[in-house]
Amino acid sequence: MDANQETLLTEARNGVLILTINRPHVRNAIDAATAQRIAETFEAFDADGSLSIAVITGAGGGFSSGMDLGAFGKGSKPSVGDRGFAGMTRRSADKPIIAAIEGFAIAGGFEMAIACDLIVAAQGAKFALPEVRRGLLAAAGALVRLPRRIPYHIVMELALTGDVMTADRLHALGLINRVVEPGTALEHALALAQHIIEGGPLAIAATKRILARQQDWTLENMWEKQEPHFRAVADSEDAREGAAAFKEKRKPDWKRR
Repeated sequence: MDANQETLLTEARNGVLILTINRPHVRNAIDAATAQRIAETFEAFDADGSLSIAVITGAGGGFSSGMDLGAFGKGSKPSVGDRGFAGMTRRSADKPIIAAIEGFAIAGGFEMAIACDLIVAAQGAKFALPEVRRGLLAAAGALVRLPRRIPYHIVMELALTGDVMTADRLHALGLINRVVEPGTALEHALALAQHIIEGGPLAIAATKRILARQQDWTLENMWEKQEPHFRAVADSEDAREGAAAFKEKRKPDWKRR
């Protein structure tokens, strides 16, 4: 590959930011430069009022094989501050992100996928956590996120054996939102994104914030914790516009304020 070729391609399309990991020569493995680009892109995405949702995918028929072990062996550390591995597994974006997966999401690639808010995967796509077979830990989110999302014994099997599970199996377990024909994951992810952004952008972002944080809220404080997010949206111009559009049987004209 040309050394000057972009390792992360970005495109804004109708309110959706598309990120494409562009390192197919190493199965879209993540090195330090790519992690930094992802972190910077999500930072800019959150600050851009014209964008409501992001879709991340991989070039060349695969999502990502995780950490670039060759680069790591030369001292490259694909982690960015409090954002973690790939610039996204600890902290990604305030707005929703959809993973569009073809082929495979392995090791850190799997952990990148579960750092997203929705997952669209091609039928037959393969997911695995082979870290233990390399004497490593799946420490970029798999061991702490997956037990909250799928059964404990399934997580144990994935993490201890390193064996592959297919998109169909993980869809049946509730981890994947859509399983689609091979070659169409991005198309379907973009369709899902367009469906989501028919809603109010302030409400979409606030909904993600609440759902992402509520697991640590208690029965005693959950209403108090939710209130500032609700109030900021309820008092907005967009909330009034949404009600007026519903009454007038027309599409809302969102102002993002």
